Amino acid sequence: RKLATMLVVVLTAALSFSGATRTPTRVSSSRMSPSMLAVGEKMPTFKLATVDGKAVSSSSLSRSKTVIFFFPAAATPGCTKEAIAFNEATQKFRGAKVCGISGGNTEKFARWIAENKLDKLTLLIDEDDKVRSAFNVPKAAFGLLPGRVTYVFDKTGTCVEVYDNLLDSESHVSKALTALA
Repeated sequence: RKLATMLVVVLTAALSFSGATRTPTRVSSSRMSPSMLAVGEKMPTFKLATVDGKAVSSSSLSRSKTVIFFFPAAATPGCTKEAIAFNEATQKFRGAKVCGISGGNTEKFARWIAENKLDKLTLLIDEDDKVRSAFNVPKAAFGLLPGRVTYVFDKTGTCVEVYDNLLDSESHVSKALTALA
Protein backbone atom coordinates (compact mmCIF):
# COMPACT_ATOMS: atom_id res chain seq x y z
CA ARG A 1 0.00 0.00 0.00
CA LYS A 2 2.90 2.37 0.78
CA LEU A 3 4.42 1.66 -2.61
CA ALA A 4 1.10 2.46 -4.29
CA THR A 5 0.86 5.76 -2.39
CA MET A 6 4.40 6.71 -3.39
CA LEU A 7 3.61 5.82 -6.99
CA VAL A 8 0.54 8.08 -6.90
CA VAL A 9 2.64 11.01 -5.70
CA VAL A 10 5.47 10.48 -8.19
CA LEU A 11 3.25 9.89 -11.23
CA THR A 12 0.92 12.78 -10.41
CA ALA A 13 3.90 15.12 -10.08
CA ALA A 14 5.48 13.82 -13.28
CA LEU A 15 2.27 14.20 -15.28
CA SER A 16 1.62 17.71 -13.97
CA PHE A 17 5.17 18.88 -14.72
CA SER A 18 5.10 17.34 -18.19
CA GLY A 19 1.96 19.23 -19.13
CA ALA A 20 0.11 15.97 -19.78
CA THR A 21 -3.24 17.18 -18.54
CA ARG A 22 -6.69 16.40 -19.78
CA THR A 23 -9.09 19.19 -20.52
CA PRO A 24 -11.64 19.16 -17.71
CA THR A 25 -15.04 18.54 -19.22
CA ARG A 26 -18.34 17.01 -18.33
CA VAL A 27 -18.17 13.34 -19.05
CA SER A 28 -21.09 11.93 -20.95
CA SER A 29 -21.90 8.36 -21.82
CA SER A 30 -20.33 8.81 -25.26
CA ARG A 31 -16.89 9.53 -23.73
CA MET A 32 -16.92 6.86 -21.07
CA SER A 33 -15.87 3.30 -21.21
CA PRO A 34 -18.93 1.09 -21.70
CA SER A 35 -18.93 -0.02 -18.08
CA MET A 36 -18.31 3.32 -16.31
CA LEU A 37 -21.30 4.64 -14.37
CA ALA A 38 -23.02 7.12 -16.68
CA VAL A 39 -25.31 10.11 -16.37
CA GLY A 40 -28.86 8.76 -16.05
CA GLU A 41 -27.87 5.57 -14.20
CA LYS A 42 -28.73 4.79 -10.58
CA MET A 43 -26.22 4.87 -7.74
CA PRO A 44 -24.76 1.39 -7.17
CA THR A 45 -25.64 -0.36 -3.92
CA PHE A 46 -22.90 -0.18 -1.29
CA LYS A 47 -22.17 0.10 2.39
CA LEU A 48 -18.91 1.48 3.82
CA ALA A 49 -17.69 2.77 7.16
CA THR A 50 -16.19 6.03 8.35
CA VAL A 51 -13.05 5.98 10.50
CA ASP A 52 -15.20 6.00 13.63
CA GLY A 53 -17.14 2.94 12.45
CA LYS A 54 -20.34 4.69 11.35
CA ALA A 55 -21.92 2.80 8.45
CA VAL A 56 -22.96 4.77 5.38
CA SER A 57 -25.01 3.08 2.68
CA SER A 58 -26.15 4.05 -0.78
CA SER A 59 -29.76 3.73 0.37
CA SER A 60 -29.22 6.41 3.04
CA LEU A 61 -27.57 8.71 0.49
CA SER A 62 -30.04 8.30 -2.35
CA ARG A 63 -32.81 10.13 -0.47
CA SER A 64 -31.05 13.47 -0.95
CA LYS A 65 -28.80 15.12 -3.48
CA THR A 66 -25.38 13.53 -3.12
CA VAL A 67 -21.84 14.16 -4.29
CA ILE A 68 -19.47 11.19 -4.22
CA PHE A 69 -15.86 11.87 -5.06
CA PHE A 70 -13.39 9.03 -5.51
CA PHE A 71 -9.77 9.99 -4.89
CA PRO A 72 -6.61 7.92 -5.41
CA ALA A 73 -5.08 7.92 -1.91
CA ALA A 74 -5.39 9.75 1.40
CA ALA A 75 -2.42 11.84 2.53
CA THR A 76 -1.15 12.57 -0.98
CA PRO A 77 -0.87 16.19 -2.16
CA GLY A 78 -3.63 16.23 -4.80
CA CYS A 79 -6.06 14.21 -2.71
CA THR A 80 -5.46 16.39 0.33
CA LYS A 81 -6.12 19.54 -1.73
CA GLU A 82 -9.32 18.01 -3.09
CA ALA A 83 -10.61 16.91 0.32
CA ILE A 84 -9.80 20.29 1.88
CA ALA A 85 -11.58 22.07 -0.98
CA PHE A 86 -14.71 19.93 -0.50
CA ASN A 87 -14.50 20.36 3.29
CA GLU A 88 -14.28 24.16 3.02
CA ALA A 89 -17.18 24.29 0.53
CA THR A 90 -19.66 22.13 2.47
CA GLN A 91 -22.01 25.05 3.26
CA LYS A 92 -22.24 25.87 -0.46
CA PHE A 93 -23.71 22.42 -1.09
CA ARG A 94 -26.92 23.50 0.72
CA GLY A 95 -28.02 20.20 2.19
CA ALA A 96 -26.50 17.87 -0.38
CA LYS A 97 -24.49 15.06 1.16
CA VAL A 98 -20.80 15.04 0.26
CA CYS A 99 -18.79 11.81 0.56
CA GLY A 100 -15.23 11.05 -0.39
CA ILE A 101 -14.20 7.44 -1.03
CA SER A 102 -10.74 5.95 -1.30
CA GLY A 103 -8.83 2.81 -0.47
CA GLY A 104 -6.59 2.69 2.55
CA ASN A 105 -6.76 1.71 6.16
CA THR A 106 -8.63 3.19 9.10
CA GLU A 107 -5.55 4.29 11.04
CA LYS A 108 -4.06 6.22 8.10
CA PHE A 109 -7.44 7.78 7.25
CA ALA A 110 -8.03 8.86 10.86
CA ARG A 111 -4.60 10.51 11.06
CA TRP A 112 -5.10 12.27 7.71
CA ILE A 113 -8.58 13.53 8.67
CA ALA A 114 -7.32 14.88 12.00
CA GLU A 115 -4.20 16.51 10.54
CA ASN A 116 -6.23 18.33 7.88
CA LYS A 117 -9.35 19.05 9.98
CA LEU A 118 -11.59 17.27 7.46
CA ASP A 119 -14.57 17.24 9.80
CA LYS A 120 -17.32 18.71 7.62
CA LEU A 121 -17.68 15.91 5.09
CA THR A 122 -18.01 12.16 5.15
CA LEU A 123 -14.91 10.21 4.20
CA LEU A 124 -15.38 6.50 3.59
CA ILE A 125 -12.80 3.74 3.47
CA ASP A 126 -13.05 1.29 0.59
CA GLU A 127 -10.30 -1.08 1.75
CA ASP A 128 -10.84 -3.70 -0.94
CA ASP A 129 -11.94 -1.26 -3.70
CA LYS A 130 -15.30 -3.03 -4.10
CA VAL A 131 -17.24 0.26 -4.22
CA ARG A 132 -14.74 1.77 -6.66
CA SER A 133 -15.34 -1.33 -8.81
CA ALA A 134 -19.14 -1.05 -8.47
CA PHE A 135 -18.94 2.49 -9.84
CA ASN A 136 -16.42 1.28 -12.45
CA VAL A 137 -14.11 4.19 -11.72
CA PRO A 138 -11.49 4.00 -14.46
CA LYS A 139 -7.81 3.80 -13.63
CA ALA A 140 -5.64 6.75 -14.60
CA ALA A 141 -2.07 7.25 -15.81
CA PHE A 142 -2.01 4.25 -18.12
CA GLY A 143 -3.78 2.07 -15.55
CA LEU A 144 -1.19 2.66 -12.83
CA LEU A 145 -3.26 4.87 -10.51
CA PRO A 146 -6.76 4.71 -9.08
CA GLY A 147 -8.87 7.33 -10.86
CA ARG A 148 -10.18 10.63 -9.50
CA VAL A 149 -13.86 10.86 -10.46
CA THR A 150 -16.74 12.85 -8.96
CA TYR A 151 -20.35 11.72 -9.35
CA VAL A 152 -23.37 13.91 -8.57
CA PHE A 153 -26.75 12.28 -7.87
CA ASP A 154 -30.23 13.77 -7.58
CA LYS A 155 -32.73 12.94 -4.81
CA THR A 156 -33.78 9.75 -6.59
CA GLY A 157 -30.22 8.41 -6.71
CA THR A 158 -29.88 9.07 -10.44
CA CYS A 159 -26.50 10.28 -11.69
CA VAL A 160 -26.68 13.80 -13.14
CA GLU A 161 -22.95 14.51 -13.55
CA VAL A 162 -19.70 12.60 -13.92
CA TYR A 163 -16.42 14.51 -13.77
CA ASP A 164 -13.12 12.72 -14.42
CA ASN A 165 -9.90 14.71 -13.96
CA LEU A 166 -6.89 13.23 -12.19
CA LEU A 167 -4.63 16.27 -12.11
CA ASP A 168 -6.94 19.21 -11.35
CA SER A 169 -8.17 17.90 -8.02
CA GLU A 170 -9.66 21.14 -6.77
CA SER A 171 -11.84 21.61 -9.89
CA HIS A 172 -14.08 18.75 -8.75
CA VAL A 173 -15.74 21.03 -6.18
CA SER A 174 -16.83 23.67 -8.70
CA LYS A 175 -18.05 21.00 -11.15
CA ALA A 176 -20.15 19.38 -8.40
CA LEU A 177 -21.60 22.71 -7.31
CA THR A 178 -22.50 23.60 -10.90
CA ALA A 179 -24.25 20.24 -11.34
CA LEU A 180 -26.31 20.80 -8.20
CA ALA A 181 -27.37 24.35 -9.14
